[in-house]
Amino acid sequence: MALGGGMVIVPTMLVLGHSYDSAVGISILQMACSSVVGSVANLRKGLLDVKIGVWVGLGGMVGASFSGLILDSFSHKTLLGAFIIVTCYSFVRFVFKSKATPLESKEPLALSIKHKALLLGIGALTGVFAISLGIGGGVLMVPLLAYYLKIPAKQSVPLGLFFVIFSSISGVVSLARHSLLDFQDLQWGLMVGLGSVGGVILGVKLVPLVSTLWHRRALLTVYTCAILVSIYKWF
Repeated sequence: MALGGGMVIVPTMLVLGHSYDSAVGISILQMACSSVVGSVANLRKGLLDVKIGVWVGLGGMVGASFSGLILDSFSHKTLLGAFIIVTCYSFVRFVFKSKATPLESKEPLALSIKHKALLLGIGALTGVFAISLGIGGGVLMVPLLAYYLKIPAKQSVPLGLFFVIFSSISGVVSLARHSLLDFQDLQWGLMVGLGSVGGVILGVKLVPLVSTLWHRRALLTVYTCAILVSIYKWF
């Protein structure tokens, strides 16, 4: 299950006194750092299909390029409300997700022109919403790839992480062009990003040592706190 770290970082930054624009920018910078490390790890394990990932990533770059315009056009309360809705959707989807593991495709997806167009479209749509809200892409991308291209979650989750490399860079540039990121935000983003890299490395080592039940409980607790904080800041 792809649960975006931005769903925790954005509320945390709001509590620390950052504006919504700054919180999103910091979250995007963090995602850029952690997604590179995660993608390299997935590539080494043979879980990442780069041929598919490139097309999704290119679409993400296009979609994320509108993030600055969106943040500049809509009120912070509207965007935070959208953030709360997406976070709640992710939470509910995680709580009620099927325990059954989907079958993996034995043959790699043959990329026809139609498939490439779908991948570009999914990447662009995910980039517009996910990067503008600072939540990454997995929450939206995984179900889209499963529905339209029949790609199982075990293969689409690494694609969502790889997509973030492209979309986060495009998002940062877009926010900077609209003067929504200042030097202090960049510093915060890089510090949080470096911390997340260490967290990714530590998490990879800890996950096998933690039971599925306690891992699930910990995630539910974190996301419940994120939702409550976001609702509090919205009011």
